[in-house]
Amino acid sequence: MKVKIAISQKPPVLLELEPSIEVALDIIEEAAKQGTQLLVFPETFLPGYPTWVWRLKPGGDMAIGNEIHSKLRQNAVDLHNGGLDKICGAAATHNMVIVIGFTELDSIYSGSSLYNSVAVIDADGTIVNRHRKLMPTNPERMIWGMGDASGLRVVDTAVGRVGALICWENYMPMARYALYAQNIDIYIAPTWDSGDTWLASMNHIAREGGCWVLSTATALHGKDIPESFPNGEALFSKEEWINPGDAVVVKPFGGILAGPLHEEQGVLYADIETEDSAKSRKTLDVSGHYHRPDIFHFEVDRRSSPPFVFWDDEDF
Repeated sequence: MKVKIAISQKPPVLLELEPSIEVALDIIEEAAKQGTQLLVFPETFLPGYPTWVWRLKPGGDMAIGNEIHSKLRQNAVDLHNGGLDKICGAAATHNMVIVIGFTELDSIYSGSSLYNSVAVIDADGTIVNRHRKLMPTNPERMIWGMGDASGLRVVDTAVGRVGALICWENYMPMARYALYAQNIDIYIAPTWDSGDTWLASMNHIAREGGCWVLSTATALHGKDIPESFPNGEALFSKEEWINPGDAVVVKPFGGILAGPLHEEQGVLYADIETEDSAKSRKTLDVSGHYHRPDIFHFEVDRRSSPPFVFWDDEDF
């Protein structure tokens, strides 16, 4: 299947959910005019990656950190109350598969815990998978909880079988293998990482997994920090590139097809053939003929892990 893909690294309005959704809708419209069938957004595009957590002084910036976190919670996406409905509607309108990262509010159990999540929205507007980052990295653990494996899935979509891991989850060999073992066509890695080392890792994953690899971070500049961001002038310089983006498309078995899009707030377009993934695994299929199940045994517990279960009398 030939697929027109687009990878956006345009910035959201940091910490402002509704304006960021409007930015996403504009990007979807732009991509639709190019005939896009699959559109990828960066890690936690809604309402922006919490890059400030890497800049706060441990212990010394507690008050400002708490203020920023409170605003993040107020602008997080609540799936159970239709937080992605506008994005899903746009996907259906344009017959487009959309993969989008977001900070998710758990409104069912705690009402306050946040997760680093990515949704795969099929071309009919249905969310076919929601994956929560398994292990937040370093100071990210002050922002997000750890996800379970219920979203560690490769799902059928209008553009083929799609799976996603978030940022440094892509350095977790067993998490990668869990996707490889599900007949993956397109492997998506929304991230905040960038640069030569990250791009080398994407190339490695394409070779190891025998699949298309699409990756991007948000191309964020100091001038993009909104005036509404608490203490933004102290944390960020108006002159700096906070993240260069580096959107990239890597071919199955390795080799860059498009990108990286460096220090450019744009959308990277490419045409791919999903059948190339299966073809590339003729030589190396790590979950098939190149696997030794007699030696290695691997299990994944994909049951959801709610924090509690209530048992009630039926009369009440």
